[in-house]
Amino acid sequence: MLLNTPICDFGWKAPEFTLKDADGTSFTMSDQIGESGLLIAFICNHCPYVQAIADRLAEDMKQLKAEGFGVLAVMSNDYRSVPADGPSFMKKFAKEFGFKFPYLLDETQEVGRAYNAVCTPDFFGFNNKGELQYRGRLDDAGFDDPTNRTPELLNAMRQVAKTSCGPEHQIPSMGCSIKWK
Repeated sequence: MLLNTPICDFGWKAPEFTLKDADGTSFTMSDQIGESGLLIAFICNHCPYVQAIADRLAEDMKQLKAEGFGVLAVMSNDYRSVPADGPSFMKKFAKEFGFKFPYLLDETQEVGRAYNAVCTPDFFGFNNKGELQYRGRLDDAGFDDPTNRTPELLNAMRQVAKTSCGPEHQIPSMGCSIKWK
């Protein structure tokens, strides 16, 4: 089912969490906040919306990391009902698209629920105080040719780094619903 993300709740504080990647390495959210802020992307492997942006996502996240942001991806789908989102497939997906950031498994779905994640992809951009400043889409290309895209998330996070505040106007991300247990 196609869903859109809610409007950004500016200043909402990021709930703490610790999750493991597919290899069992733990990552704590607050330890990942960079000098410029933190981006958390709720994604999964099987969603056509995520698949359509995965290469651009990897490149934009690489750029954000270079600019002092922490970056985490979280997979909250119930992979028992959607096996293509399981840990071994997460590793394969991350390798295929060159993810240079932790791709974490939300096995209990507690993190997805705490963040009120609704779809994949669902982006949460925080300033360096852990306050939400962006809840929009990656860019304006969608499934189309990304050659002349506007990197909305990248631009918004750069604004966050400079001002601690995200843009007033944000276009919601859209994608497949999170598969809850």
